[in-house]
Amino acid sequence: ALMHKGSCLCGAVTSEVRGTLPGPDVCHCGQCRKFSGHCFASTDVSRECVTIFGGDRVTWYNGQKARRGFCSVCGCSLFWDPLHHDWIGLAMGAFDTPTKTRVRVHIHVADKGDYYEIEDGLPQHPH
Repeated sequence: ALMHKGSCLCGAVTSEVRGTLPGPDVCHCGQCRKFSGHCFASTDVSRECVTIFGGDRVTWYNGQKARRGFCSVCGCSLFWDPLHHDWIGLAMGAFDTPTKTRVRVHIHVADKGDYYEIEDGLPQHPH
């Protein structure tokens, strides 16, 4: 079976995803920009396909609609976990192996930073 592996900077938290990774979205909302340092590219994967190792080293920041997970050792932004859904968003930058997927859409572009433009021709949703 296809397996994608990922990790934080220091390796304290690792993850495995069984199966094909769905096309990621790039979120430009203010919270994702602060969480990631720019914009946050993540793939939304069914929870049953994801295994997280070192979960005791994940610190969760609770927001209104989701919680955001990062490594408590190195601070690496790893997860966007929506409340009341059966999927979790995994940071594309944390994958170690070739992902065999491509960004499909930009979201929350109405809130994007003023210091860059989105010029890749992909669909852009204001919210």
